[in-house]
Amino acid sequence: MRSTTRLIALAVTTTLVAVACGDGGHPTAGEGSGRPGEATVVRVIDGDTIVVNIGGTTERVRLIGIDTPETSHPRRPVQCFGAEASIRTKALLPPGTSVLLVRDAELRDAYDRLLAYVHRTSDDLFVNLDLVRSGHAAVATYPPNVAHVDEISSAASAARRAGRGLWSACGGPDRPVE
Repeated sequence: MRSTTRLIALAVTTTLVAVACGDGGHPTAGEGSGRPGEATVVRVIDGDTIVVNIGGTTERVRLIGIDTPETSHPRRPVQCFGAEASIRTKALLPPGTSVLLVRDAELRDAYDRLLAYVHRTSDDLFVNLDLVRSGHAAVATYPPNVAHVDEISSAASAARRAGRGLWSACGGPDRPVE
């Protein structure tokens, strides 16, 4: 009985996520969503991972195309500028913020997180890109999810040249806190 209930719950969640985020990289209308691909931020886990509510279902979302320094990875040390990246994402996406989730080629990553480009609906801020521009994130390319790789890479180069964020504080990404 328990395994049947779990399978039904998994099927319902998978269906809601697929409907909310659509196929082929373009969101489609989801049950209970206002606009296609719309969700509400529940909380920020770290600089590049958030929790959202999609039509009554809670989902972890990994922001595509970027990587922020680690703050909560179970097997990695806290990295330089990780706390600042998390604070920046929390400032951009406080609980209750309405966001538009846009897919790329793959729906989920190896950790079963929904993969998305995140746009704040109030002003259409492209959050993934903003984090890179401000120096709170670096580029992380995982083909086939590369729809915005040129735009994000260009922003990262500009942030590095200007010494923004982690580029001046740490000399680049992936540095442990000293």
